[in-house]
Amino acid sequence: MMRPYGEDLKVYLCREPVDMRKARNGLAALAQEAMKLDPFSGALMVFVGRRFNAVKILYWHRYANRVIMG
Repeated sequence: MMRPYGEDLKVYLCREPVDMRKARNGLAALAQEAMKLDPFSGALMVFVGRRFNAVKILYWHRYANRVIMG
């Protein structure tokens, strides 16, 4: 299991609820367009569902060379 860590780790919360059917590519596009963030920056991007009962976290892991969604 990969765990992001470090003093410089940034966490961003998308305040608008999103459709939880979106996969990592859809959430990465949402981070770029709506939040004006780079999904490859190494920051955690947190998204909540429309009913506020689900959470998805997007994170770029540089050694695995992929966007990880948890």
